[in-house]
Amino acid sequence: MQQRQVKPGLKVLVTAGASGIGRAIADAFVADGAKVHVCDVNESALAECAATLGVTTSIADVSNEAQVKRMVEDAAEALGGLDVLVNNAGIAGPTGTVDEIATSAWRSTIDINLNGQFYCAHYAVPYLRAAGEGAIVNMSSSAGRFGYAYRTPYSASKWAIVGFTQSLAKELGPDGIRVNAILPGIVKGPRMEGVIRARAEQTGVSYEAMEAEYLKRISLRHMVTPDDVASAVIFLCTQAGWNISGQSISVCGNVESL
Repeated sequence: MQQRQVKPGLKVLVTAGASGIGRAIADAFVADGAKVHVCDVNESALAECAATLGVTTSIADVSNEAQVKRMVEDAAEALGGLDVLVNNAGIAGPTGTVDEIATSAWRSTIDINLNGQFYCAHYAVPYLRAAGEGAIVNMSSSAGRFGYAYRTPYSASKWAIVGFTQSLAKELGPDGIRVNAILPGIVKGPRMEGVIRARAEQTGVSYEAMEAEYLKRISLRHMVTPDDVASAVIFLCTQAGWNISGQSISVCGNVESL
C-alpha cells in the first residue's frame, strides 16, 4: 500500500509560511514529521511560527533575488539539504479596470507572484538534484484557468504559473523531481474578505451580495479552507503522489467561473 504520509525527516521549504495557506502547509508537514524551513516578510509571525512549530525561519521578500538566494542557502544549511520546495508566496494584487490599475501595482504583482517562484526554483533546484529526487509545488489559483475581470495582474500571474509548472515538470522529470501546481479556489480568510470587499466597491454592491455572488459560482456552494489546500500539497509529496507531475490540481469545490 502506498504511504500517504510524508517520509520522516523530509526537508521542506515553504515560502510565505508564517500565516494563511502557507502556515497550514507548514503545520501539516511538521505534523507528518518533516523538517521545515519557513520564509516570510512578517517578522512577528515568523517568530510565533518558530516558537510554536519548532521550524527554522528566514525573513525574505521573494521578489528580491538576493534575499531569495540567501534564504534558500539558509534553508539548505538549516535542514541539511532540500527535498521539497513549496512556492506559496503571493499577493492578491490590485482591483480595478486595466486603465485604472497603476503600472507599479502590475509590476509588484508579477514580481511577487511569478518572478518570486522563478527565483526560488532557480536557487532551490540544485539542492533538489543533489537529493536525487524531490518535489516542487507551485501555488496558482482558480484565476489561473479563468479570466478574472478587474483582477488582471493576479490572473495573468496565476496563468503564467501553470505554464511555468508544466515546463519545469518536463525539464526536471529526468532528475526525479516532480513539479505540480495547486489551484485553490475561494479560500476562507482575511485575504479573500479583502478581495470580495474590493470587488463589491468596484461594482457598487454590498459585501454580502458580492460574497453570495462568489458562492453561486462554486458547485459545492462553500469556500475551501487553508487546511484543504495543505492536504493536497502533502499528498503530492508522499509516496502516493510519486507519479503525479506536470499537473494543475484544483482545490476549489469546482469553481465554475470568476
